[in-house]
Amino acid sequence: MKRPVAAKTSRVFFALWPDEPVRASLAQLTQALQGECGGRVMAAPNIHATLAFIGNVPSERVADLEALASAINGTAFELSIDVLSYWRHNRIVWAGTSACPVALATLAADFQHALQADGWHVDERPYVLHITLLRDARRGPATSALQAIRWSISRFALVLSHNDAAGTHYTPLTFWRLRG
Repeated sequence: MKRPVAAKTSRVFFALWPDEPVRASLAQLTQALQGECGGRVMAAPNIHATLAFIGNVPSERVADLEALASAINGTAFELSIDVLSYWRHNRIVWAGTSACPVALATLAADFQHALQADGWHVDERPYVLHITLLRDARRGPATSALQAIRWSISRFALVLSHNDAAGTHYTPLTFWRLRG
């Protein structure tokens, strides 16, 4: 049997990865919003909240990112997903939080600092937790209010993004536990 050739680059990002009940609630919300807003639904297995987008990296550097993540010392926290919003410029409907927990803001800042210190390019805009629900939406939702979806966050992941004929797929490569 011929061994597959390893990819030269990997498209990766760090993310909060929901458990199945949270994922199911967000997938149900996504389906409900599609009728109102149009667009393409985020496939349920791909639902996540990005902590830090890295992009395409040489595959041999993935281990460097795993080592960097192992040094992150974040704290577990509760998240209330309670708002909907729409980014008109890229036609994305997303869910987020009206109050960013301090532990989340600290975790995102820790990633930004660690990545910068290690020479990785990072987005320097302030962190905004967002969970993409729809892409290419014709319009935003009529209301920004959302019955809160509670998410207990106790881990984060390094995620691989890959495309094939069926679309884009996100696969967690490694998980790390948060304290508490």
